[in-house]
Amino acid sequence: MIDDKSAENDKLRAVSNVFAVPIKKWITSNSGDEYVYDLAVADNETFLTEDCIFVHNSRAGAQVPFSSINYGMDTSAEGRLAIREVLNAIDAGLGNGETPIFPISIFQLKSGVNYNIEDPNYDLFRQACRVSAKRLFPNFLSLDAPYNLQYYKPGDYNSCVATMGCRTRVMANVNGPEQSGSRGNFAFVTINLPKLAIESGGSLDEFFRLYDKYITICHDYLLFRLKIIEAKHVYNFPFLMGQGVWLDSDKLKPTDSIKEVLKHASYSIGFCGLAECLVALTGKHHGQSSEAQELGLKIIKHLRERTDEYTRLEHMNWTTFATPAESTAGQFQRANRKKYGKIKGVTDRDYMTNSSHVPVYFPISVYDKIQIEAPYHALCNAGHIAYIEMDGDPTKNLSAFEAIVRAMHDANMGYFSINHPVDRDPVCGYTGIIANECPHCHRREISRGTFHIDRLKS
Repeated sequence: MIDDKSAENDKLRAVSNVFAVPIKKWITSNSGDEYVYDLAVADNETFLTEDCIFVHNSRAGAQVPFSSINYGMDTSAEGRLAIREVLNAIDAGLGNGETPIFPISIFQLKSGVNYNIEDPNYDLFRQACRVSAKRLFPNFLSLDAPYNLQYYKPGDYNSCVATMGCRTRVMANVNGPEQSGSRGNFAFVTINLPKLAIESGGSLDEFFRLYDKYITICHDYLLFRLKIIEAKHVYNFPFLMGQGVWLDSDKLKPTDSIKEVLKHASYSIGFCGLAECLVALTGKHHGQSSEAQELGLKIIKHLRERTDEYTRLEHMNWTTFATPAESTAGQFQRANRKKYGKIKGVTDRDYMTNSSHVPVYFPISVYDKIQIEAPYHALCNAGHIAYIEMDGDPTKNLSAFEAIVRAMHDANMGYFSINHPVDRDPVCGYTGIIANECPHCHRREISRGTFHIDRLKS
């Protein structure tokens, strides 16, 4: 008789040994530092499986490790089961019904796989829309966008662009295989575009002179940073390099420097506050004026041309980034206001607008917002994202939710999400839209106190 529990334990030990034993073996033999091993195992875990890529980025301090899972492309019975159950788990929520934030869930869209009614995974796309309408996740990534489609090879999961978290995209590689797996972004620097526009006094010639100056500074800073990091050794990165997770790191010895394998990384220059920049230069942002939109595209195209030129001259993977500047947008704005004062449409709000987005406070139709923001995705090859804000409960109209996802896909956006209110009653655990009464337990707001709900927005 076979002991099923014992056999299962053997399988678990075998899987664990793939990751744990080699790390412990060489760290112990080379440094004797068990503490380093414990940290490595506790803080670094990643799995790359066919058609489902789990991307992990470990961060210092108390922040939850930022992780992402990209899926939706596996049409095998086993793959479909895994995708369905991931979506079911997100739908169910955490222990008390909370909406899970990490790992960031990303559903990859592809015609012929899951986008059309006749596609084998279309039912999973519909399920992804239903879950996202309730839980905010998954986000969506279009493999049909031309700049993603150029890499796609049917049956090759490494040819599918996979996005990391907020928007990071790594794919092109002038020094080896063009893939997302086993690679990453070395670092990025962000340019404060409104600052340059204010200092230029409305002169486009002066703006582009300053722009070129700061692009060069960003480039030089990243090279300076690289010079320091590339001198590190494999033993400084026991998981990423020591386990051969990073591309070509399996060819290195623990005492080798990591300089050679960092050629597979991307090096990015990003931007923040395009809308406020355009207001400072023209009086209107790209949601208000076609002329401002034309100038906005010219500004970002110029950055892309500069990073492409660096790639050709230095044989490094330089890219243009629509920076995920959630905190930077506030820091830049405070610095600009302190130096230049309060300028209407430029520094008069607490935050400048993230990357190339149309300002969230500006009234605009869903279709128009998509059409304005979509062209920037093709220019920002280090990563980009688009958000559509809904103020109602999208679970009541899933056809409209899917129609918005399709509009973003069909406009050749690369990575996108739909934001909407998510309320949760902490007493009964109901998740949805709550006005003055919980639809589940019928708890109501009373005159003696406050009807308390938790609202989550991504």
